[in-house]
Parts: sequence; C-alpha cells; structure tokens
Amino acid sequence: MLAWEAVLLGLLVSAGTAWAAVRFGPGHIRAVDRLRPAAPVVSGFLPSPALVWKDLVAWAGSMVPSEPRGLPVLKRRLVRAGFRNPQAARFFYGARACSTAGFAVAGLALGLHVYASAGRLLLAMAAGGLIGYMAPMYSVMWRIRRRQRALERGLPNVLDLMVVCVESGLGLDQTVIQVARELQSAHPEICEEFTVMNLELRAGKTRLEALHNLAEQTGVDDVKKLVAVLIQTDRFGTSIAQSLRGHADYLRVMARQRAEEKAAKLAVKLVFPIFFCVLPSLFVVTIGPVITKLVRDLFPMIENM
Repeated sequence: MLAWEAVLLGLLVSAGTAWAAVRFGPGHIRAVDRLRPAAPVVSGFLPSPALVWKDLVAWAGSMVPSEPRGLPVLKRRLVRAGFRNPQAARFFYGARACSTAGFAVAGLALGLHVYASAGRLLLAMAAGGLIGYMAPMYSVMWRIRRRQRALERGLPNVLDLMVVCVESGLGLDQTVIQVARELQSAHPEICEEFTVMNLELRAGKTRLEALHNLAEQTGVDDVKKLVAVLIQTDRFGTSIAQSLRGHADYLRVMARQRAEEKAAKLAVKLVFPIFFCVLPSLFVVTIGPVITKLVRDLFPMIENM
C-alpha cells in the first residue's frame, strides 16, 4: 500500500511540475505577450533588480575615492578582461566597496551565529572584509586568464584564414575585417580585438599604432609575436602571406610542444592523488579482511595461551 502511495505522489508531483512549466514558462509568456494588445505605459513601475544593483554599484563607485597612480593599470586589466566601457573602473570600485561591506556583514552574522566573543567578531568582520576586497580583483584576473587562453586557442585558425585571404588578393586591413566577420561565432574574443583594431584604423590611427594597441590590449605572447611579424613585414616589404604561413606553422609547433609538456607532467601530478586517494582504499580492500580475521581468530588464541 505504501508503494502505491509513493507512486501516486510521484505522478502528482510530476504532473504539477509539467503543468507549471507549460503554464508559466518563457515560451508561454512570449506567446501570450504576442497575442496581448500593447498595454499603456505606467510611469510608476518598479525597476528591475539588475538596474537597481547597477545604479547602486555606480553610486558606490562614484563615492569611493580612486587611486590615480593605479588607475591606468586597472583600466588595462579591465580591457584585457573584456570590459571596454569607459565607466568600467568606477563600476569596479563600486563592486569592490559593495563586496567588502557585504562580506564584512556576512562575517559578523557568522560570528553572531556561533556565539563568538567580541575579539572573534572583529576578526570575522576583518576576514570577511578582506575577502570581499580581494574578490573583485581575483575575478578580473580569472577573466583575463580565461580570455587569454581563448585567444591562444583561436590564433592558429585565425592565421590560416588570414593566409587564405592574403593569398586571394586582399590587403591586410581587408583581411582583418574578413577574419573578424567569418570567425565571430567560433572565436569571438580574437574577432573582437580585430574589430577594435579596424575601428582604430578607421579613426585615423596608423597601422603601427593599431598593431601595438592590439598587442597591449591582449597581453598574449603569441599575439605579440604576430604583431612583431606584421610590423617587420610592413617595414621591410616582404611577402605577408609567406610570413603568416611561417608564423602559423611556428604556432602549431609550439602548441604541440606545450601539449607534450603537459602530458609529460601528468605522471608526476598523479602521484599524490594516487597515494592519498587510491592506495588507502586498495589497502582497505586487500588487507582489511586479513586484519579482521587476525583480530577475530588469532588474538583470542594468543590470550588463551
């Protein structure tokens, strides 16, 4: 009887969940909105939480005094992380202030929950504030590393397409535009950098300045090497297609060597997981029954002797 009740309850929960998903899902809401006539605009609507949070962070960033000495470094890091908004530094300072205050309050609440003393409460608040102060910068650095790895992965394919475009008769500027258009879905990070370089060229910067800005904004060694190759090719008038083809082969060889290096390090890195995770369970399975039998049979025999 209990099994039938469990099955019936499961069917009821599944049916209720499916009905709620169909009734209140985004597809149903979009269909209803298309069929519903346009509602008049009400001036007293409630703002969305995302807009409220954005305004709060912007206000906190405007209230926090910035560091003029470290501002260029911060802007360069934000650009390398993909934040090109002119107000990105202010939002970063605001996010740091909000996270510091939020983590400090969380540390205080945790200290009050465990009934800590006054000194430990201050220590918990200081630790939470320090974590909140360092978290935004760690997040930016993590985004920089992830974006740089994406640039390194997409650069060989970009070079191959650039070789095809140059050999078909396109100039370097048109090649950059074509690459940024064709590989937008496959490698959006490097296509974004090429689009920015093209906009700088249209704005009046020289090709040398645009290439230097590309190397500085990415911070990737492979991109810097590509920029050096393009600058030398443009300066000495050599074949761009031949230079790009040779550089593409060089990058593929370097990528293969990095993969071989990681494969060679794998055996050493597996020593500690095997020693601490696999061997203890293996010892329990192999030696455990023997030890159990010794404790159960041999020790009573020794005591009786």
